[in-house]
Formats: sequence, structure tokens, C-alpha cells
Amino acid sequence: MKFIPHEYQQFCIDFLLDKPAAGLLLDMGLGKTVITLTAAVKWLYDRFEINRVLVVAPLRVAEDTWTKESAKWDHLRGLRVVRVLGSEKQREQALSQEGDIYCINRENIPWLVKYYGTGWPFDGVVLDELSSFKNPGAKRFKALRKVRPLIGHIVGLTGTPSPNGLIDLWAQIYLLDQGERLGRTLTEYRNRYFDPGRRNGYVVYDWVPKPGAEDEIYRKISDICVSMKAADHLRLPERVDVVRKVVLNEEARKAYDEMEKEAVLELRHGAVVDAVTAAAVSNKLLQIANGAVYDGEGKVHHIHHAKLDALEDVIESANGRPVLVFYSYQHDLERIMRRLPQAKKLEGPADIDAWNRGEIPVLLAHPAGAGYGLNLQEGGNHIVWFGLTWSLEWYQQANARIYRQGAKGERVTITHLVAEGTRDEDAMRVLSGKATRQEALLEAVKAVMEKYKGGI
Repeated sequence: MKFIPHEYQQFCIDFLLDKPAAGLLLDMGLGKTVITLTAAVKWLYDRFEINRVLVVAPLRVAEDTWTKESAKWDHLRGLRVVRVLGSEKQREQALSQEGDIYCINRENIPWLVKYYGTGWPFDGVVLDELSSFKNPGAKRFKALRKVRPLIGHIVGLTGTPSPNGLIDLWAQIYLLDQGERLGRTLTEYRNRYFDPGRRNGYVVYDWVPKPGAEDEIYRKISDICVSMKAADHLRLPERVDVVRKVVLNEEARKAYDEMEKEAVLELRHGAVVDAVTAAAVSNKLLQIANGAVYDGEGKVHHIHHAKLDALEDVIESANGRPVLVFYSYQHDLERIMRRLPQAKKLEGPADIDAWNRGEIPVLLAHPAGAGYGLNLQEGGNHIVWFGLTWSLEWYQQANARIYRQGAKGERVTITHLVAEGTRDEDAMRVLSGKATRQEALLEAVKAVMEKYKGGI
């Protein structure tokens, strides 16, 4: 297929070519992969500025998306894409192959850095889902930080740069500019732009931007980050969000209230479910809202079938049209598959292809594994959230597997199964609040296209 870039895509390609370090904060569906690959071809074969490109991505994206995208477009078919995946032996064999683009999952970055030591060979690096490097204490961040001075061109791609607030930005921007804009340490960044929020003695639970800090942070990063929203550049399908209330029966409500009040739940046959922290209590309450809960030994205890009944009703009302269901816990997956024999768990590229061919009526996926880079829009236009997540990043990314350009049909329906009077309702409110905060960042660094248009 011949690639004729949209105007905004050409803008992004030129932006990457013009800067040794750049962040593309683009909404899902705007074509981050083809934009980056097009720039990489020029780096490799037109300008001879780099020799090898490493793509660091979520596992399913590393094994599927970059390979398929390079094979899709005429101008990219000469690229040799190598997947550095699997066992250690398989990864070593992959690295011995001649290639242009090497794709590895982010969990194996520490291994890769140790494997090469001072002989790091990748002078071009693409971080597909830059926001997954937001934690400066994580091994993946520390490993990349060691080799960052050896990288000539680096690109960060994400649609959710600050899912939990501006404090998340420091580590991501550091990997781009090595601390030039927001400071060389997280402590320096915090002291400059934030005040402690909720705290308990010396323990600070969150950080609040100082007056004027947000504008200053946006200004600091605007020269290396470009932001675009899909609604500004693409004809997206209509999106309909549905909240389907689920009512717990008397026994389930009693169990939920007991856990919420006492942080301990005594079940039949002597089993006990307890939680020692507020976060653990919230996790147990979300499980109970979904219909089952793990005890301290990891055994599953069924509480109710209300969400399963609601899910079955939604799928029946779809009248044979495919439905993508996001679940939260392993016991959710197991119970759904027992109730719906026609359902299939998303496990690899073959399932993606089968879904897009319309061969899977109900596809089950966890948002952490299926929320990045996968193109599922050809297989259906209905999403159901069986269990909600606290993560805005997972939520937005997961929805964008279908809610994107090329979606099947004129309307995408996203149904949320919300147990009445439970943490489900809190999760819906939290997701909405986080989305509002992130919107400020995306607007602040949004590309100004008018000047570019004048130069064409």
C-alpha cells in the first residue's frame, strides 16, 4: 500500500527528523508507528545518521504491531524487522541477525543493557509507550538511563503522558533530554515545581503543583514534545458510553459491607479474606463487586453472579455482533469463560487476526496486556468493561483498540458494568478526574499547525 501521509503525519515526520530527541504525545489511532518508521527509514538510508534502531514496546506490540506495519506500506517493505523475544537463547539468536529495526519488550531492557555492556549498538531508540517509563525507580528506567548517552536519536511515543498527574513527567522527559529541561533528579523537579500534598509525617502521598508550575513545565518541554488529538485530525466514529448498573443481592451486599467496614470477611467453610492496607481493601472490594474474591491462600470464593448475568444480557442484545470484554482478575476470566463457552481469551497475533476477520464472537482481554498498539477495530464496535481499572492509561489505551479511525461501523459503544454502591462508582469518578488533569498537558503542548501549513 502506498503511504500518502496526512498533513499532521508529515508534520510529525519532519518534527522527528529535525530533533535528536522528541516526544510524540499523540492520541491513539493517529499513526505513531508509521510516522516513526518513516522517519527511521530516512535516518537509516537517506541521511545515514544511525545504523540500528531499537523499539522498546509492550510484549504484544513488540511481537505484532511493528512487523505488520512495516509490511503494510510500500516504502517500508525493505526494512528488516527482528523480534528480540522469547527465551534468553532465542533473544540472543535474534540479536545475531542482520536487521534495521529490533523489537524487544520493555521487561527485557535490563537484560539487553547487561548483555551488551559498553558495546551498546543501538544509536536509535524508540520507546513505544513512553509513559511506561514514568517510574524512575524501575529497573527498565535505570537500565536505559545507563545507555542514554550512547543514543543519537530517541523518540518517545504515548497518548497518555501523565496518567496520574504531572509528577509522572520527569522520568519520561529525562530519557529524552537527560535532565536538561526538568532537572537531572526527581528531587530537583519536585522541589522546583511541587509542594507536598497529603502526608503522614515524613511520608508524602502526593505532590501538588506550585502556582504557575504547570505552565512553566509545559513551556519547558514544548520544544521537544508535540501533542495532537485524534478528534482534531481524523473522522472518528461516534462514541456512546453506557453505564449499566448492577444490583448486588442481599448476601453479596452483606459481604461487601463487611469487608468495607471491618477489612475482614468470614466466608463459609471457615475461609477468611482480610486486608491490611486501604489499597488492599479497595482491591478486595473491586473483586467482590465483580463477583468473586481471593482469600489469603489464593483460593477463589464466589460471591454473586450479577455481573455475569449483566454481561450475558449485553452480549445477547448485541445480536451476534462481536464484543470485546475487558476483565480485571484471573477469576473474572475463568468465570466468564465458564458462562460463555463461545468466548476466547486474547493470547497472541493469531487471535488478533481471527478477531479482525470476525471469527471470534467474544474476545476477552486484560487492559494491561491488550491496551497498547493493537489494532482491533476491524473485528467489532462494542466494548464491555466487566471490571473497572483505576488506571486512566490502561482505560484510554484499551478503549482505543476499537475507538479509532477505521472502526467497523459508524458507532462504537463502550459499556461499563458498575455494581451499585461499590468501588466501581468511585473508579468511574476517579477516571474522569484524571482525564481532566491530563487534558491540560495535551492542550499545552499541542502542535500549532498554522505556521507549518503556510510553509507547504
